[in-house]
Amino acid sequence: MANILRILSTKHSYSVQRTYLCGMNIQSIAVFASGTGSNAIRLIEHFTASSTISVALLVCNKPDAPVVEKVRALGIEVLVMDNASFESGLTLLQELHYRHIDWIVLAGFLRKIPVNIIRGFQDRIINIHPALLPKFGGKGMYGMYVHKAVVDACEPETGISIHLVNEEFDKGRLLAQFKVAISANDTPESVAAKVQELEHRHFSDVVETVILEQV
Repeated sequence: MANILRILSTKHSYSVQRTYLCGMNIQSIAVFASGTGSNAIRLIEHFTASSTISVALLVCNKPDAPVVEKVRALGIEVLVMDNASFESGLTLLQELHYRHIDWIVLAGFLRKIPVNIIRGFQDRIINIHPALLPKFGGKGMYGMYVHKAVVDACEPETGISIHLVNEEFDKGRLLAQFKVAISANDTPESVAAKVQELEHRHFSDVVETVILEQV
């Protein structure tokens, strides 16, 4: 486990925390993020006062990503894994199981999830995609690449898709979609702002609904 940087919590302190959470029957989330972390922060804030769901861990593949310091400042444990370690998935799966993580939520995470993680969390990995799937999905379709493709295609609308994760990019079962109109004057940057507003408004609520339906 030498390729994991563990921030804030030791295994002992986390074990004590998890014992408390188990006694309260709280569903434990690991949020995966790679960038600035605006959706990750929204999720943490949303569930701070929840009696049923807790964000227990952030997993990041970039040690210098802004989300790392933001989440650390909120007192959430952070695991930073290099890409080589992440691709195998074995060490990460052990870390998630040790912490008794119940759900994984991808909030701007820019790596394909390893098969053994998907199988270990079957129907318990939720992703948000910044377009209306099945359009503008698949490998390479993330961030501003998606919004540029949407504008170039002269789409009348775009939005967000919240879905479960399977072994194919953006092909898991759709959970919810929310739309916003695009005008002739919109740019990829203005579309990105519209989409982010939808993400912040809806993502946490959908995650909460899906989890509570399965408890």
